[in-house]
Amino acid sequence: MPVSTVRPAVQPATQRLTSSVATSFEHWKHLVAESFVPLAARSADVDGFRGQMRSRVLDRMSIVEVTATSHEVHRTPALIAQGQERYFKLNLQLEGTGLLIQDNREAILQPGDLAIYNTNRPYTLTFEEQARTMVVIFPCDALSLPTDYVCQLAAVRMDGSTGLSGIVGRFLRQLSENLEVLSGPSGSRLAANALDLVSTMLHEEMDIAPDRMKPQALLGVAVREYINANLSDPLLSPASIAAAHFISTRHLHNVFQESGTTVAGWIRSQRLEGARRDLRDPLHAGKSVGTVAARWGFLDAAHFSRTFRDAFSVSPSDWRRGA
Repeated sequence: MPVSTVRPAVQPATQRLTSSVATSFEHWKHLVAESFVPLAARSADVDGFRGQMRSRVLDRMSIVEVTATSHEVHRTPALIAQGQERYFKLNLQLEGTGLLIQDNREAILQPGDLAIYNTNRPYTLTFEEQARTMVVIFPCDALSLPTDYVCQLAAVRMDGSTGLSGIVGRFLRQLSENLEVLSGPSGSRLAANALDLVSTMLHEEMDIAPDRMKPQALLGVAVREYINANLSDPLLSPASIAAAHFISTRHLHNVFQESGTTVAGWIRSQRLEGARRDLRDPLHAGKSVGTVAARWGFLDAAHFSRTFRDAFSVSPSDWRRGA
């Protein structure tokens, strides 16, 4: 399903609600080509096609509500090759029925159901009748989970009528119904909360069927959870992490290499994301930039400022002010 592309660079925490109505199917394809992750769209009823999208960006997460008549979209290898984006999409079916296909798995989505998929791999979404869907898109590294772990759940239906997936689905539905009021620090906090809930839901889904999970992915999850619990420790290092899990540092580096990152890179990105959230959080408004940085393991204020600017193209102080 087409959704607004979230760039790796920091997006403004406040972005106006955008709404687009397709006047024709050709117009719909143009809107997709101009604004969304590249997709090939088709419809058996081109003349009768109707489509509308409402979207808002909250930090690194984009929320899009799509209402459209019968059509299908394809993410092909050729389209994937056009960019280097590594994003996940999470679909929440609001009305009608959808079919998601990825990695030889199929998920039939009824109202309330959820499913996740990876934009870096081919997929197909089909809607035989009019449907309304909420789509959340975010960078793969926005979750505290290895990418290969999440990909094992691609195109797996998560029941929205019960359990944790039902709770998460209702929370996301509330976000989609209130896009016009999501802004500023509150919107940023809700975006972070939403991603935390999604991570928790994915954990539970894998626990239900642990046979889907490879031992290396299990280790990757345990290591990342350990890292996230110890980000404030300035002595956190590959050696200390490996020792805590009774593995060699070489094994540890291999775990991260399989996910396309490094141990040091993951630690740095998680610390920067934590500091970035806190700088916009009203609960930390009375704390200095240096205090916030130290809370996330950055003891050298000048080094933190340089690292933050390199990562987000803005200084910590300007980010805090919303400049």
